[in-house]
Amino acid sequence: MKRLVLALLLAACAAPGAFAAQPAPNDYTDPANWLCRPGRTDACTTDQTATVVNANGSESKESWSADPNAPVDCFYVYPTVSIEPTPNSDMISGPGEKGVVVQQVARLASKCRIYAPMYRQVTLAALMSFMAGKPVAASRELAYDDVRDAWQEYLAHDNHSRGVVLIGHSQGSGVLTELVKNEIDGKPIQKQIVSVILGGTILQVPVGKDVGGDFKSMPLCHSDAQTGCVIAFASFRANVPPPPGSRFGASKGPGLMAACVNPAALGGGSGTLDAYLPAGRVGLSPEPPVEWVKGGPPITTPFVKVPGLLTGECVNNEHGSYLAVTVHADPKDPRTDDIIGDVMVGGKVVPSWGLHLLDMNLTMGNLVDVVSAQSKAWLAANGAR
Repeated sequence: MKRLVLALLLAACAAPGAFAAQPAPNDYTDPANWLCRPGRTDACTTDQTATVVNANGSESKESWSADPNAPVDCFYVYPTVSIEPTPNSDMISGPGEKGVVVQQVARLASKCRIYAPMYRQVTLAALMSFMAGKPVAASRELAYDDVRDAWQEYLAHDNHSRGVVLIGHSQGSGVLTELVKNEIDGKPIQKQIVSVILGGTILQVPVGKDVGGDFKSMPLCHSDAQTGCVIAFASFRANVPPPPGSRFGASKGPGLMAACVNPAALGGGSGTLDAYLPAGRVGLSPEPPVEWVKGGPPITTPFVKVPGLLTGECVNNEHGSYLAVTVHADPKDPRTDDIIGDVMVGGKVVPSWGLHLLDMNLTMGNLVDVVSAQSKAWLAANGAR
């Protein structure tokens, strides 16, 4: 189980090898090949109700509802979650795929129509074999081709010139980075991009610049009134920065650095993280659930908000470029003084992964606000669709 938790985070690692012959393309006109599509009941319509836990221990409920008439779309690619024994996953959705959608993108259905394709991703088993020095014939090309085909199907039959936000995490961010490079950056479709949100990744930009590196014409975002721009980040505790050899926050070559855009403060500096944290365990983490209020009753909603407990700031220092998350503990109040979500192996935190499991949860409320504001800016510039 603990090895599996670590494997969930290995999407930054290249999965070597390729199939001798690529399997046949998926048919993305088939609704079964999508985790989420507008107009149906699926993982993106799952309850998103949150319990707001204030510093004084008081609690309240925050309701949520999707907007079936949202004016823009979101195209989401999920991270490494498949526990199948094969090098690449099949196209049958399981608890991993459905669960991560609930955590990472379903809340945005209040602001956009969500399209989330299934894809034959590199599995946990393949990544574990790679880390053990026994690589198997997993194909990153197959995963990419699936997402590209889904994107092209979406553009051909669903988009209708609407604005679209691209969202990914970990392996999903890596696939979307390639999609933007090959299919969007510098091409006519770029004008329809509201923004690109890449969590848990190492998008490269030239040192001190907003454009260049991985993307040649799409800059980093500095305002929620800006469109066609990129938000990229990887989160670490401020007091546990990326160590040498970290998976995230590092430069991939001379003159380059990992992009960091803080969803809570696009213009720079520190911002309050409007986090939506899992009320219970974090994925397959071995850590026990948080006691949100000392001696308080258990939380019954899927999510918890902790106003004022968390702030984030993009920093660039000798450790790398990353989103530094500070927990503002107060032992005098009854609310919890910490959160869970660190990657752990053998009961010990693995600092090179930071808060990778929580990248999207930590910033979700901020991302909802950003998508709302950027969508309005895009519609003002392009006309409502």
